[in-house]
Amino acid sequence: MTYCIAIKTNTHLIFASDSRTNAGPDHVSTYSKIFSWGIPGKRQFVLLSAGNLATTQDVVMQINRDIREEEETNLHTVKYLSDAADYVGRVSLMMQNKHNNAQMTSGFNAESTFILGGQIGLDPPEIFMVYPQGNHITCPAMTPFLQIGEIKYGKPLLDRVIVEDTLEEDAIRAAMVSMDSTMRSNVTVGPPIEIISYDVGTLTPGQYRIFRNSDAYLRLLRKRWGEALLEAFGTLPELPVLSESQKASLSSSPALQKLPVKSAPVISDPDIAQ
Repeated sequence: MTYCIAIKTNTHLIFASDSRTNAGPDHVSTYSKIFSWGIPGKRQFVLLSAGNLATTQDVVMQINRDIREEEETNLHTVKYLSDAADYVGRVSLMMQNKHNNAQMTSGFNAESTFILGGQIGLDPPEIFMVYPQGNHITCPAMTPFLQIGEIKYGKPLLDRVIVEDTLEEDAIRAAMVSMDSTMRSNVTVGPPIEIISYDVGTLTPGQYRIFRNSDAYLRLLRKRWGEALLEAFGTLPELPVLSESQKASLSSSPALQKLPVKSAPVISDPDIAQ
């Protein structure tokens, strides 16, 4: 499985991904799921991927090939970021169809989902989620982030922390905690964690960071977050004591009265009975 995050603030675009593609009992594989292209001073793009690895690799290779061979439509020629998202969607569909036609196997799934973000010229920065069907959406102003892959474990933190004026360092830390929460709950998501932070308006490649499982900062972040959660849990208010009327009302509840009464099991084995 995979977990990828893109965060859009007033000053930065933050992209984060795990690197695990296989987490069987005796085999763990890691591949980068974050890719970047650009022309300094003119445009910058970052792509996050989730789904079928063969499809993802073919999409990235086709994007590189189109740039190298100066095809009419490529990431160096599109006018708008939405055009770039359309282009990635078309390439993804083409590669999915290629693998589906080659496999012809029941249950085989060549689908991949992408997040594409960046900036072209003086246009505002954007992030887009590109679905396996080729269409795409962008993030709403009230929820300035997008996720793909195993999104459910890390989303609550992002919902509470990320807003448009979140500082770069806070956005990166939030992405890392969201990623660590997901890794703790799902073994198919794992390190290294890769992060690119792009400064809005600079049109230069973003700052790249990688955090392996043995990284001292990642281990400290994980430890402090776990301790903070336990401390916060310990400060939660105690449950209110039920009044006598509430107890009476509960005992006379029709729902409880309908519960079946189970008799104790009959033990027939004399050895156990002793």
